[in-house]
Amino acid sequence: MPGSRTLRIASRNSPMALAQVERVRGLIAARHPDVSVTVVGMTTSGDRWQGSLAALGGKGAFTKEVDRALLDGAADLAVHCVKDVPGDRPAPAGTVLASYLTRDDVRDCVVQPGGLTLAELPAGARIGTSSVRRVAQLALHWPQLTAVPVRGNANTRLAKLDAGEYDALLLAVAGLERIGQAHRITQIVDVETMVPAVGSGTLVLQCRDDDPATRDLAAGLGDRRTWQETVAERTMLHILQGSCHSPIAGYARTEPDGRISLRARVISLDGKTVLDVHEWAADPVTLGTSVAAALLRQGARDLLG
Repeated sequence: MPGSRTLRIASRNSPMALAQVERVRGLIAARHPDVSVTVVGMTTSGDRWQGSLAALGGKGAFTKEVDRALLDGAADLAVHCVKDVPGDRPAPAGTVLASYLTRDDVRDCVVQPGGLTLAELPAGARIGTSSVRRVAQLALHWPQLTAVPVRGNANTRLAKLDAGEYDALLLAVAGLERIGQAHRITQIVDVETMVPAVGSGTLVLQCRDDDPATRDLAAGLGDRRTWQETVAERTMLHILQGSCHSPIAGYARTEPDGRISLRARVISLDGKTVLDVHEWAADPVTLGTSVAAALLRQGARDLLG
């Protein structure tokens, strides 16, 4: 049709990443019927690597190939989980994080074949997770359990659980919902007990800075409430210079009076030292900065190395 265009979305080939692209495709179809979407699939170094992400350079292992596709002109738009986007440095030069989609469930959950909760599992039970944030909070609340590293996408992790390699898994509620596996959830952990990761439940759209048409399209899909909550969390993370091996948790939410609250936690991996800050402000950057400063005054730098 006259005036129609094709938008190329770069995506990892994992089931979850492709499900996230389908969500964006649906939003675009509803608001821009003249735009067709094609997927530029790829396997990132983070997908191929089976060791510690820290040894591979951190969260950027899941995004650098996608960044390159944008910068090389092979794709116009990328969809990321905010949790996978490095928080200790800005978006790659030439690209912009154009918008944040309406936030999904931020909570962590347990998948346990026998239906047991973390409190009901026997001492020494093996809990699969490679998140240092989860490892530290597991040690804080359930020190009798043993955190065991697990890699691979959510489907792969579930298969490893079913094969008996772990007694339970700690995963994100939103991730299981996106891949149609929410029925596997046996316990949802409240956000006061297990403070979420920065950017939990949020998808971000990234494009080239010099592509105003795509930038405007992406911006129109975003949610302002999610934007201000994510900016508050990521400002805090950036000031703390947090990475994938930093035991940092942070969860902002918009209050009924319009202010933003930010609950943040820095915790030692053994769960024995816990720094907690909870503040409110009208401006997300001011809030994230203030919370980070409060954590640093409490000694966060010593815990973060």
